[in-house]
Amino acid sequence: MLDAVVQCFWKRGYEATSVRDLISRTGLTGASLYNAFGDKQAIYRRALDHYVEGSIGDRIRRCEAMEPRAAIEAFFREILARSLKDEECKGCMLVNAALDVVPEDPGFRAAVADVLHRIEGFFLSCIAKGRASGSITSSRPAEDLARHLLGVLMGVRVLARVRPEKSLLEGVVDTAVTLLDQDAVGDRREGAMG
Repeated sequence: MLDAVVQCFWKRGYEATSVRDLISRTGLTGASLYNAFGDKQAIYRRALDHYVEGSIGDRIRRCEAMEPRAAIEAFFREILARSLKDEECKGCMLVNAALDVVPEDPGFRAAVADVLHRIEGFFLSCIAKGRASGSITSSRPAEDLARHLLGVLMGVRVLARVRPEKSLLEGVVDTAVTLLDQDAVGDRREGAMG
């Protein structure tokens, strides 16, 4: 049932989704829908939480088991594949929430910010581990690289809604991931010389 609610909000957005749409999509009566979830805002929040855990949370958990540099690249490759297969150009429900609901609702702003901090934390953890193993450059501050990757992620998800072009999205991601390697050879040479 939550999957049906997610699909409805994801496709139409918060404002454009009516309770009638949710009833139609889930097959529940209005009373049952409200008894199960509460008001429309509470329904949306549950749907967003469900989306985040099933999509972003799952991706982070799978990637955390990989070598750090490969984890970041796999995270982005999965985003690219998902974006390019999205025939309806729905984008990312989290990004959609940030643009659609967050400006009007401080509670949603905090919820979306928490997820963005979680993603940034995943990137930062990978960067720290990659530096320790020598697979990620130390030429830039780790926090800056993690924030840059978060910005690239958000940009790719927005671009995919209006310009879902493989070469465009891959170019953005490839450049960002290459920054992890930039100066890595130089870093190793400096270490060998010093």
